[in-house]
Amino acid sequence: MEVLYGLHPVEEAVRSGARRLDCVLLARERGDARLERLAQLCRDANVRVTLESRDQLTRLARTDAHQGAVALVRERAFLTIEDLLAPQPAKKSTSDAATSAHRFFLALDGIEDPHNLGALLRTADGAGIDGVILPERRTAPVSATVAKTSAGASEHVRIARVTNLVRALEQMKQANVWVLGLDERGTPDYTAFDFRTDCVLVLGREGAGLHDLVKKTCDHLLRIPMAGAVSSLNVSVAGAVVMYEAMRQRNQSAQPIPNPKPAAPAKPRKGLGS
Repeated sequence: MEVLYGLHPVEEAVRSGARRLDCVLLARERGDARLERLAQLCRDANVRVTLESRDQLTRLARTDAHQGAVALVRERAFLTIEDLLAPQPAKKSTSDAATSAHRFFLALDGIEDPHNLGALLRTADGAGIDGVILPERRTAPVSATVAKTSAGASEHVRIARVTNLVRALEQMKQANVWVLGLDERGTPDYTAFDFRTDCVLVLGREGAGLHDLVKKTCDHLLRIPMAGAVSSLNVSVAGAVVMYEAMRQRNQSAQPIPNPKPAAPAKPRKGLGS
């Protein structure tokens, strides 16, 4: 059994229906419209609601940042790479932007800060990412803190857990998905790349970046140009910058942006299908 806390994470867990909720506990001392709307949402979804003291909610959540809402949920069932690559029904866009026909995935290489992971999952949901790949080791668990930081978006994002990230990226290549790493020493700039193709964006560890084997597996290494004194952005900010540039390109009807040619002489490359 897992505990989710906070108005948005609990509400999105109820809305998504992705996993079973045993019950939702609401603070009896706090009567406001948001809690009443959440209680009605639970009743509509046939989720049991109980009223508890704020102290009891704090003990369950192990924090006083629960906003008067705690949910007891079953453990999350993660997907596989095959699940992510399987054809999915067309997504319904909540904006006026068109939905791209190409798939766009996110892979995270050793993100250990739960706040960065939560922020990335929130952006992935907002940018229409088709799935997120997380390695089982050296990665923050998808915990209540992650759910709170993501404002509940973690309950909607399709997440696959893999034992070997390099092997998973090779599977992506075999399915004709381009593997794009983000690296401060890479070329070209992220704005010069045409994201209107099936691709997976790979983000590296806080401070250290991509592991060497992961970097070698990438078809392209993109960079974010920096005009100031520091050489790179926080990983969650960098990921947001690139994901929204990709969404902008994929939702527009302008002429294709040609992908840059490699500066080095052409040589055999482990591109698609390797």
